[in-house]
Amino acid sequence: MKKPDLLIGIIGSGGRGTLLGQLAHRPGRGSRVVACCDVSPATLARNRSDYGPGIFTTADPGALLERDLDAVIIATPDFLHEEQAVAALARGRAVFLEKPMALSRAACDRILRAAARTRARLYVGHNMRHMPFVREMKRLIDAGAVGEVKACWVRHFVGHGGDFYFRDWHAERRYTTGLLLQKAAHDLDIIHWLSGSYSRLVTALGGLTLYGDLPGRLPAQPGPRRLRAGAMDLELYPPTKARGLNHRIDVEDLSSVQLRLENGVFATYAQCHYTPDYWRNYTVIGTEGRLENFGNGEPGTRLELWNRRTGFKARGNVSYQIPVHRGTHGGADPRIMEEFLRFVRDGGPTDTSPLAARESVAAACAATDSLRHGGRPQRVPPVTPALRRHFAA
Repeated sequence: MKKPDLLIGIIGSGGRGTLLGQLAHRPGRGSRVVACCDVSPATLARNRSDYGPGIFTTADPGALLERDLDAVIIATPDFLHEEQAVAALARGRAVFLEKPMALSRAACDRILRAAARTRARLYVGHNMRHMPFVREMKRLIDAGAVGEVKACWVRHFVGHGGDFYFRDWHAERRYTTGLLLQKAAHDLDIIHWLSGSYSRLVTALGGLTLYGDLPGRLPAQPGPRRLRAGAMDLELYPPTKARGLNHRIDVEDLSSVQLRLENGVFATYAQCHYTPDYWRNYTVIGTEGRLENFGNGEPGTRLELWNRRTGFKARGNVSYQIPVHRGTHGGADPRIMEEFLRFVRDGGPTDTSPLAARESVAAACAATDSLRHGGRPQRVPPVTPALRRHFAA
């Protein structure tokens, strides 16, 4: 007998929530969006057009959670994640929570405890685990292509930083903690995944080196600023020409982090928000080779493996071409939604992990603390054994 569609609600149904809702809305094919919550009336009107005039729409998350739902997608700004996730989990709803999980390690642990208490299914949207180039790196590393992993180095060139992160609430640490959390949560999660362990000691340096000095700020306002339509100019360069930035900017635009993982792997992460190019570069070094990506899923993306001694060599001894996949983020977004919907219906293992999501936040927050205290080393406590056992099961 055909199973009825899962009933899905979305809190934060504009922006990223629009894409996730479109992926989850499969009437007659397993799931459908039946309720949307957003503070924007225009977004709710668009939701009714996308999902049908009969859907429930509201500006109140509590009202949405009163509905008969199987799962809730939370795609609101980061500073709302904890409150909304705990409320949904307390009602026993399965939850898709966008990354980063929350703004602090303590907030993540409160979300984990809420899920453990009700045994509700919690899924965090770390879509990079489903990017084809990352998955191929993971496959090769697990197959022993570089031997035993000893180091992981990541460079994150955030070429659109001035457009996406310094024009609205992202520019204020009270709403983000810092961009080492908002942006690096993805990369720290992949460092942990490729290295097979979690960070336990962190130190970092960095600062606000460019955007803090630019003139032409937007007028001050009391609450978080939403990004205005048409505010971005992705052709503008150099970034010193940027104007119309958020009235308050107190997050760093340049940072570097050193991490020691529980299994002895040493990792390095560097982030810059004003490079002309936008992509991520991962290098994994082991006892028998070095693996590196060139491209993040665009046509021509490849992995290079050096596993013989050589001088400078632009290409590795072995190259792996990464096929182009349909869908946003290199096909990762359709894959995470497919995994989430299967998880809601049937349970079972997933490639994303609430524990791993917590560990990426914990490492990012420790790095931010270190950076703001002159590089002072910070320890990253693990979750309690009880939570580890619950989510491992």
